[in-house]
Amino acid sequence: MRIYTIHKEMLKELAFTFFLSLISLNFILMMEKILRLSRILSVVGASIFDMAEIILYLQPPMLILTLPMSLLVATLITYGRLNADNELVILRASGMPFKVMVMPVFWVGISCFFAGLLVSFYLGPGSMVKLRKTISGVITQRAPAAIEAGVFATLFKDMVLFVKEKPDVNSMKEIFIYDERNKKEPKVLMAKEGRISNIDASDVSFYLKDGYMHIANMNSSTEIFFEGYHLSLNFAADPPVRKNSELTPFELFRDAGKASPTDAVPLFLELHRRLSLPSVCLILMLLGPSLSLLAGKTGRLGGLTIGLFVFAAFYILLIYGENLARTGKISHYIGAWSPTFILGVFAVWMFREESKK
Repeated sequence: MRIYTIHKEMLKELAFTFFLSLISLNFILMMEKILRLSRILSVVGASIFDMAEIILYLQPPMLILTLPMSLLVATLITYGRLNADNELVILRASGMPFKVMVMPVFWVGISCFFAGLLVSFYLGPGSMVKLRKTISGVITQRAPAAIEAGVFATLFKDMVLFVKEKPDVNSMKEIFIYDERNKKEPKVLMAKEGRISNIDASDVSFYLKDGYMHIANMNSSTEIFFEGYHLSLNFAADPPVRKNSELTPFELFRDAGKASPTDAVPLFLELHRRLSLPSVCLILMLLGPSLSLLAGKTGRLGGLTIGLFVFAAFYILLIYGENLARTGKISHYIGAWSPTFILGVFAVWMFREESKK
C-alpha cells in the first residue's frame, strides 16, 4: 500500500511535467512552420479560425518526435528533483530497489510508445492530408479578397496578375495576366474588365471581356482577340503528388515494393522512422531515470542538460545515417536503426549500473 502511494505521487508529478514539456516542445517546433505558412496565408487574409485549424493539423506529425523528447525531459526533471531533495536516497535506504522506483516512468513510457504508434500509423498521415486540403481551400476561397487594385499578385503558382481597378470583390477592370504554367508556351492576357466567376475548394475561374492574348513558343507566336474568355485555375486537374509524410506505413511499404531501388530508399527511411521514433520511448524509460541521478553530482539541471545532449546526439546520428542511406553508401536498415541500437545498448548499460547500487 505504501509503495502504491509513493508511485501514485511520482506518477502525478511525472505526468504533469510530461504534458507541460509536450506543449512547450510542440509550440517551439511549430513556430518555424507557422511563420512559413503565415507568409502565404496572410496574403489571402486567412482568418484566426483558419490558422487555428491549421495549427491543429500540425500537431500529430510533431508528436512522433516530441513524445520521446517530452518523456525524457519529464523523467529528468522529476527524478532529478527527487534526487536533489534526497528523496531517492531515502527510498533506497528504506530498501526500495531502483527498478521499483522507476515503475512510473515505465507506465508513461509504454503509453508514449503506443501513442507514438497510433500517431505514426493513422493520425499523422491523416492530418497531413487534411492540412494540405485546408491550405488549398483557404487560398482558393479567399482568392478574390487577396487580389488588390494596383498591386501585382503572385497568389497562384507560375502566374502574375495585375488589376488597375476593382469596383467590388468579384469585379476587375484593366487586367494584365502573365501565365507561365505551360513553360513552353507562356501567355500574356490583357482585358478591359472581368469577373471571378466560380470559386470552390479546388477551382478558381476568371471570365475576361474585350481582351487580347499573346501565346509564344520557340518558333512562332499567336495573337488572339476575344470578346469573352474563361481562364480556369483548376487545382484538381493537376493534383499534387502525395508526400511521404501523408502515406501510412502500409502505403509506404506498398509503394517501396513497386519503386526502383533508388526511389524506394526514401520510402523505406520514412517507414523506419515511423517505427524507430516510437521505439525510442521504450529505450528512454530505461535511460531517463539513470541520467537523472547524475544531477546529484552536476547540479539540479545537470541530468537534464546531459539528457538533452544525448537526445540531440541521437537525432544527429539518425539524420546522418539517413543521408548515408540516401546516397547508397550504407543499407537503409543500418542508416535508420543503428542510432536506435546504439542508444538502446547505452540505456541498458546505464540502467544495469544503477540497479547494482
